[in-house]
Amino acid sequence: MLTRRGFGGIGLATLAGRMLPEVAYAQRAAVHGTLPNDMVWLNANENPDGPPASSIAAMTNVLPESWRYHYQEFGAFYAALAHGEDLAPEQILVGSGSSEILHAAVEAFSSATRPLITVAPTYEGPVDVAAASGHTVVRIPLEPPYVPDLRKLVAEAEKAGGGLIYLCNPNNPTSTVVPKKDLAWMISNLPPNTVVLIDEAYIHFGDTPELASALGYVRQGKNVVVTRTFSKIYGMAGLRAGFGCAPPQLIAKMAPFRNNVISIVTVRAVLAAIAEGNPLVQQRRTRLIRTRRELLNWLREREITFIEPQANFLMIDVRRDAREFIFNMPPKGVAVGRPFPPMDNFLRVTIGTDRDMARFREVFWSLYRA
Repeated sequence: MLTRRGFGGIGLATLAGRMLPEVAYAQRAAVHGTLPNDMVWLNANENPDGPPASSIAAMTNVLPESWRYHYQEFGAFYAALAHGEDLAPEQILVGSGSSEILHAAVEAFSSATRPLITVAPTYEGPVDVAAASGHTVVRIPLEPPYVPDLRKLVAEAEKAGGGLIYLCNPNNPTSTVVPKKDLAWMISNLPPNTVVLIDEAYIHFGDTPELASALGYVRQGKNVVVTRTFSKIYGMAGLRAGFGCAPPQLIAKMAPFRNNVISIVTVRAVLAAIAEGNPLVQQRRTRLIRTRRELLNWLREREITFIEPQANFLMIDVRRDAREFIFNMPPKGVAVGRPFPPMDNFLRVTIGTDRDMARFREVFWSLYRA
């Protein structure tokens, strides 16, 4: 566990590496210069729906009581999260966003001799933490159409005598999914001493039958860790709430690497949101899919290539270096995603509101035709 007392014993390079994802991936910090006041932010896979009204009311109500730690409430909080996923409280670990749980898993299940095995490109957080900690990292390029070859990942774990396999499903930045039959094969063929870490931050936005959650494997007691976040479908990115699901023995190994409990203000917001249940998620999912489909149709009409998306963002092939768009769109009022080498000709764009996407189409098209 990283505490204030522990800072003195950690080298600056290692400490910077452990902090890197939350700093380096802060998209707005990477957009410089004089920007319009009415900027459209489509660069960080945020959900413009924001927290539901029930969460805002719950946060407002608890603010006067936020001078207390409220530790006695966290048992019930864990129980509520676990109940929502048909799990026991000892199968849940809460963190500051799902990022903290991803980092804890990297520390617990990979090392210099047990590699972190993943695909490329994917979300860089676990890779960067592993590298900063001196852990071995193995990257396997995605196969057409931008899906992982799980047999290669399993083979690498077997060759190393075990390790941590990391998959983001749907994947960031490609917005593609692991076919559920391939996922089932991998779990059934895991080598000894191997844990699978599956990041399901964007799973609520998928609309293909090929996408399946790995939570069922957690319930079966498999060597599987699944992470979820309240940053995306629930619109709470700034509140930093996420959790991991795993068999109790895996949770116990990750727990020492988690920093501490989250804010009581965030706890109350999350409890209010999950109390609304499936209707809230379905309403937001329906809105997002409709807006996404309209953008895809617009791109098809102009014969602009893209990777078929299953998340709240997509990758557009701009047929030249995407940095031209990344740097030139913000002054015109639209911020889009950072570069994702080696996919240098692809532009990652978050799905915003209908008004956001209308502005995106206007600015993007003016540069695309130039």
